[in-house]
Amino acid sequence: MTQWFRQAGECVTLSIYVQPGAKKTEVAGLHGDALKIRIKAPPVEGQANALLCKYLAERFAVPLRAVTLKAGDLSRNKVVEICGSRVIPASLLEQ
Repeated sequence: MTQWFRQAGECVTLSIYVQPGAKKTEVAGLHGDALKIRIKAPPVEGQANALLCKYLAERFAVPLRAVTLKAGDLSRNKVVEICGSRVIPASLLEQ
């Protein structure tokens, strides 16, 4: 299995593939070496990125400020860093 996340201290870095404009926001499994997340918001003026960060903050039980979009601002492939969470990233696949 490919690693779509990396743990470094209290921070975890996720490789994410985003599908904007979906019916609802949810984890959709793996897409190659990335976690696929469907986002309800359209890819317009950063709406999908904002909803992605909010969704990840909720899933990892951290404040929004603990979620940082590191790469992929205008791409479907994104790198997101989450700090201070006790949630195990692999648990996102167990829905």
